[in-house]
Amino acid sequence: MRSVDKSVKELLSGEGKNIPLFKVFMPESILEPLGKVLMSGYIGEGPRVEEFEHQLGELWFDNNNVLAVNNGTAALQLALRLAGVGHNDEVISTAMTCSATNEPIMAMGAKIIWADIDPWTANIDPEDVARKITPKTKAIMCVHWGGYPCDLDELNAIAAKHKIKLIEDACHSFGSTYQGKPIGSHSDFACFSFQAIKHMTTIDGGALVCKSEADCEKGRLLRWYGIDRKSKRKDLRCEADIIEYGYKFHMNDVTATIGLEQLKYVADTIKKHQANATIYNEAFSDLKTVRPLRYKDNRRSAYWLYTMRVKDRCKFMEHMKKMGITVSQVHARNDMHTMFKDFRAELPGVDEFISEQISIPVGWWLTDEDLTTIVNAVVEYDHSCCATIQEISNPSS
Repeated sequence: MRSVDKSVKELLSGEGKNIPLFKVFMPESILEPLGKVLMSGYIGEGPRVEEFEHQLGELWFDNNNVLAVNNGTAALQLALRLAGVGHNDEVISTAMTCSATNEPIMAMGAKIIWADIDPWTANIDPEDVARKITPKTKAIMCVHWGGYPCDLDELNAIAAKHKIKLIEDACHSFGSTYQGKPIGSHSDFACFSFQAIKHMTTIDGGALVCKSEADCEKGRLLRWYGIDRKSKRKDLRCEADIIEYGYKFHMNDVTATIGLEQLKYVADTIKKHQANATIYNEAFSDLKTVRPLRYKDNRRSAYWLYTMRVKDRCKFMEHMKKMGITVSQVHARNDMHTMFKDFRAELPGVDEFISEQISIPVGWWLTDEDLTTIVNAVVEYDHSCCATIQEISNPSS
């Protein structure tokens, strides 16, 4: 057991000595309600799931068409199914994301059409999306990189013009806002993740938020084999005719109980992420070789990630490692994976972004001392690089 614990610490934060990039938030107050559910005799999809959906809709999404599911990937695949995506259809997506965004497209038998990104936000470029629409396009998949919302007005306008669906991969962006409204209230579908290291966790879990009540009701059937759990039955569900095949994507009362307790704390968690990001934005605004991404004032990121563009990234990573700070690219471009080889395309925005992007710790766990250490380390790197550049430009005689 000790060897397992040690390997986890090495993976996350240099044997627990470094400032970690991610950390699980789990309040002790969760133990009492969780114990009651575990001993209740009912641990499947039940009243706690329904309450979790209700609170998410009322408090966080401004939209009550919420389906709690067993993970964010399931939410994405269910959204694709509800969007009518099938064999040989096309879905326009971004390569700059976790592979979990795009593998569900392949699971539906559809083809991925990569759109380029804005290299200063990592979000999908609406102009390139518009250029790549064809008669086979059934949906657009956008990802809010690190929590920063995409250009949803432009993307929804494109989707409406072509009568296709916009699916938001919002797995980074619980608590983000666009035009003053929460992510989850803008598009046909928004998919959230409550995986271990997100702003809040249900151990594993997710949610699909639908604009249409009809889509939500259909999704409620499809997430549990196509069976209507709410209809009156004489003998459980034995005599029910299943009209359309479904999945085992539902959440259970155990994970929903964890989610309900997490919801009591998540607003403060997000505020800490955002406050730490504000400190970074101010401290790094005038640096030359380390540059924050460029965000607009009409939307606010929940800052699951704080991503920067850095000259000589390998050197930067070595510097931060020496300073005891864990940094990472977090996600690799999807289009280079062998499984996506049939869909490759020229993506200059992705090329530019991926050559420099790196994320530093920004989360709720950072102390004032940690923040000072990180800021000083980044500034020191920039000054060192600038001095080296100046030496090269003006060598002594």
